[in-house]
Amino acid sequence: QVQLVESGGGLVQAGGSLRLSCAASGRTLYWYAMGWFRQAPGKEREFVAAISGSGGSTYYADSVKGRFTISRDKSKNTVYLQMNSLKPEDTAVYYCAGDPSYGSIKTRADYWGQGTQVTVSS
Repeated sequence: QVQLVESGGGLVQAGGSLRLSCAASGRTLYWYAMGWFRQAPGKEREFVAAISGSGGSTYYADSVKGRFTISRDKSKNTVYLQMNSLKPEDTAVYYCAGDPSYGSIKTRADYWGQGTQVTVSS
């Protein structure tokens, strides 16, 4: 069955870095567009970053542009989110997601991971 498992979250000081990983089971997501979303307590889920099925195109929310980098290693069926220059407002549960359409993944996804907590202290 298709499953996404996030890892790499934790506690980091402002200005620090974390690298999140999303391991996908099976081959279903091999050509899917993949994305990262986050949700802070009491707030709505928000889009963070997306990468096309081939890995050739990426898109970022304005709030993370220039600080976060999404990438994928198709040989490992894994998607990454490198987060640099972290700010307290980046604190949230981060979710990995997959969808057949790169153009629509910013608003929907077929598959979701369980989430990993990222906490950025001042």
